[in-house]
Amino acid sequence: MKLLRRIFPHPHLSFLLTIVWVLLANAPSLNSLVFGLLLGIVIPFITQPYWPDRPVLRNWPMVVEYILVVLWDIVMANITVARIILFKPDAERQPNWVSIPLDLRTPEAITVLAGTITMTPGTVSCDLSAQGHCLLVHCLDAPDPAAVRDQIKQRYERRLKEIFE
Repeated sequence: MKLLRRIFPHPHLSFLLTIVWVLLANAPSLNSLVFGLLLGIVIPFITQPYWPDRPVLRNWPMVVEYILVVLWDIVMANITVARIILFKPDAERQPNWVSIPLDLRTPEAITVLAGTITMTPGTVSCDLSAQGHCLLVHCLDAPDPAAVRDQIKQRYERRLKEIFE
């Protein structure tokens, strides 16, 4: 067991790196799988000193739910942004800055939240307060910034809190 932990100091990252490499290779083959596995072993081993307190994912069913919610939101946001760009005149758009107070405290959870917001079309995470208690988000069209804030807290932050804390 100790040998496996030495070879795979961060097994989830190793698995993810292998899968991402195979997907990036465009044509799944034994060569891309072996090289992806090699990357999945070498990169976590080299970066191990920078991960002294690895995050523990506490609720795996919630991880799956979070991924599905984010994928759904990305698809729906693409449709919404396309509608805004194609059919809404510039004068009617209401871009806004939204300040989101954070209940999350772990850096990994805050990073996932900021990344999720940025991956969703129409929103960009722009700044994190010095103490990590507030995230600044720019929205392409947000007539009601409070509704955007509440939606982010309910759809993403709540789930991330269950996953990481």
